[in-house]
Amino acid sequence: MNPLTLAQEIIDGRRITREDNLSFFLTCDLDELCEGADRIRKACVGDKVDLCSIINARSGRCPEDCKYCAQSAHHHTSCEVYDFLPEEKILEACKMNEAEGVNRFAIVTAGRALTGKEFDQAIHAYETMKRECKIDLCASMGFLSAEQLHRLHEAGVTSYHHNIETSRRNFPNICTTHTYDMKIETLKKVKAEGMCACSGGIIGMGETWEDRLDMAISLAELGIDSIPLNALMPIPGTPLENLPRLSEADILRTVAFFRYINPEANIRLAAGRALLTNDGETAFKSGASATIIGNMLTTAACATIRSDRKMFADMGRDVTPEYWKEV
Repeated sequence: MNPLTLAQEIIDGRRITREDNLSFFLTCDLDELCEGADRIRKACVGDKVDLCSIINARSGRCPEDCKYCAQSAHHHTSCEVYDFLPEEKILEACKMNEAEGVNRFAIVTAGRALTGKEFDQAIHAYETMKRECKIDLCASMGFLSAEQLHRLHEAGVTSYHHNIETSRRNFPNICTTHTYDMKIETLKKVKAEGMCACSGGIIGMGETWEDRLDMAISLAELGIDSIPLNALMPIPGTPLENLPRLSEADILRTVAFFRYINPEANIRLAAGRALLTNDGETAFKSGASATIIGNMLTTAACATIRSDRKMFADMGRDVTPEYWKEV
């Protein structure tokens, strides 16, 4: 089958399942695959680009042993270590991102789960941001209970992020301190709470192409709304520090077939944009519709946000957040 023919079938309502011949995505012409993915993106998501910024509100000392992560206590990296940030610093970052036209802002914390006093601090910070800001609020805080997710939702959080990271088969090669099924159960709780479910993973960790396809299908089966795709940028001091970086062609093929398999989700470029032409422009013409943007509280963050917004505007994409349209 021709990728463009399949793209039209998907636009017309067909959905890819595990029963389909997924190997087609690995052998078909890359240019046609990317063109088809962009057609699906335009038809199913539109020209709106969803920009998300994060603040790392608790860093380091994570007890989990994820092989890619600089913040794991099992590895020896130069990662910063600090407890939950003061609310004033979080609020300052939120307002800066809102002023720059970012769509959503997320508090992200290292560790198995945010609990106790620090979780209460996060709730208070969200309540303050909801009261003082219009930007959409997101969270990424590990394995939370249904009750905790409900508290976040009530405090103003509309989206919860929890990556599955890779395929079910490959997951034990990446992490041994928690399971793939724990990830799936957390995402089911997010969906049950009625929040937007944000989940993706990292490519370039030594997985096979079949692992990448399996991850794409698993996310489709869960009905994930936003799929962050990271290309591994190997970090010194982690077990994956010597892995080779992915080629642009491999990243584009992955982004494209994720769009075919998840036509209505936001395919969100995260780490690894530097491996792509013009900081990811090629991927935004190959099915991607969203990105992680900025760099916390730095003047460089503003410049990065503005340059990204200009790139998208030059591509004819819509980078005006809804809260600006309300004014």
